[in-house]
Amino acid sequence: MPAEISEYGLIGDMRTSALVSRRGSIDWFCAPRFDSGACFASLLGREEHGFWKIGAKGADAERPVVERRYVENTMVLQTDWTVPGGRLRVTDFMPVSSGESTPSIVRIAEALDGEMQVEMVLRPVFDYGSTDAWITRTSYGAKAVAGPNGLVLQTLLPLREREGELSAQITLKAGERVETTLSWFDPGTGEVSLSQPQEALEATLGYWQRWSEKARLPQKWGGEVMRSLLTMKALTYRKTGGVVAAATASLPEEIGGSRNWDYRLCWTRDASWTLAAFLHCGYTEEACGWRDWLLRALAGNPRKLQNLYGLAGERLLWEHELDWLPGYENSAPVRIGNAAHRQRQLDVYGEMMRTLRLYGRFEIEPTQEAVELQRALLGALTDRWHLPDEGLWEVRGQKQHFTHSKVMAWAAFDAAQSLADVEDLPDAGTDWRRTAETIRAEVCENAFDARRNAFVQHYGATSLDAALLKIPEVGFLPPDDPRVAGTVDAVQRELMRDGFVHRYDTAQTRDGLPSGERAFLACSFWLSDALVGLGRLDEAHEMFERALSASNDLGLMSEEYDPVRRQQLGNFPQALSHISLINSARKLSDASSG
Repeated sequence: MPAEISEYGLIGDMRTSALVSRRGSIDWFCAPRFDSGACFASLLGREEHGFWKIGAKGADAERPVVERRYVENTMVLQTDWTVPGGRLRVTDFMPVSSGESTPSIVRIAEALDGEMQVEMVLRPVFDYGSTDAWITRTSYGAKAVAGPNGLVLQTLLPLREREGELSAQITLKAGERVETTLSWFDPGTGEVSLSQPQEALEATLGYWQRWSEKARLPQKWGGEVMRSLLTMKALTYRKTGGVVAAATASLPEEIGGSRNWDYRLCWTRDASWTLAAFLHCGYTEEACGWRDWLLRALAGNPRKLQNLYGLAGERLLWEHELDWLPGYENSAPVRIGNAAHRQRQLDVYGEMMRTLRLYGRFEIEPTQEAVELQRALLGALTDRWHLPDEGLWEVRGQKQHFTHSKVMAWAAFDAAQSLADVEDLPDAGTDWRRTAETIRAEVCENAFDARRNAFVQHYGATSLDAALLKIPEVGFLPPDDPRVAGTVDAVQRELMRDGFVHRYDTAQTRDGLPSGERAFLACSFWLSDALVGLGRLDEAHEMFERALSASNDLGLMSEEYDPVRRQQLGNFPQALSHISLINSARKLSDASSG
């Protein structure tokens, strides 16, 4: 059985990542990229689907005291087990290299007190737990190969092999340590060079700490924001600048449910929010990297904009099911790829235009390609803003005129005024302004329920949508407009359960899927933002702190949360949750300090 989602920590090297449980088991690792097939997939199945565990032997039976932390301002994870007679620390990290080395995981086990028996068990199974590896012993440890995938284990541990599994045991006295490195390699081009774990540790600590020094943090919640920034950086594919939505695939939004999606892809919307957060916190290099990724992804015909792409801008993201995996706690199906890339989601235009406008505000020189891209996007949106779409939440039912989509189409043309001013385009600016006014009038007429004094999810609907909390943030209506306050109050009444906000009521909205999910963490932060805009700072502070409490002990957040069971759900760690935390902390901190 995999651990609770909240019991995992993330390590990564900005090419891929791995999840490490409190028990010391790595149950999810895809290589060489975030979206590659998993070498360890027991997170979505059983131990037979691959894992790598290092920890105190017999610790599970002895119920050790477990403490863990990241080394300050880094992605280097330390886990301590204390049992009668000793204390063991395992340091886990993925070396950050500027060269062409392949992804590696380094694990250093050290006895801090007494005498500790250390156990290692490695079971590599490629292709999401479907392809057994051919394991051979070597002078430096072992290697495992299957087709285009290979793993090299570098260790001094006394290895034993049995039925596709390597294991070892060793006794360490206080001050003694053992170092183990596992590296992915392509068997067709040769093996990786052997590593120097201590040198790699020092270099990796230095990289993350230097990166953290650049951050501009809010006066309050600086530590939480820094951890979220580090998490977002770890989810950035450094070769292209693309930002993945999460490190995992198919973790369920409800235990036993079917809302299980692959999030190891680059959502244009989420990436826009990420880069806005980076810009506000002082990271212009990441913002420029995303802009370059966007230009490459949209190359050819911006009118064929997709809402999500692969790490390098790939467009064909075939969604399929892995029927040999039972899913996390038997939550099937397990899906790889994502068919949402074929949907129409009009809000993406607004998010991109707003983010590109930010570059000017932070004095980043616009490129001619970026200017041409914006004009092409506006041209495409002019032709289609009036169409129904699948919306922000990617419903798999009937297309609708979603209110949030229309509001963000308005936001695109509103942001275009800056482009018209900078590029001296008075005629185009007049057309864009006229279109924005038309959209706003239509939304206010067709999406506002005067009886309830609230905007509804889509034209003709009676249900609500937490995305409507974004209306004042993008400037569609001012925060003091009675319709904004009415919508915020309605969301609190109808979409809040046990203190957290749901995206929408899945029993009322025909989204093409069985009903049932838990609170969506980003929406709780959005409510805090809306309350700040209304000047209700005490409520905003309470909401923010409640949402923050859903983090695990490492400061990591999943997509959704069950406040009754205090259980994280959905893909993990979720970019959108951390982006929303960063932005809400900044807004609330600024408002609280005047």
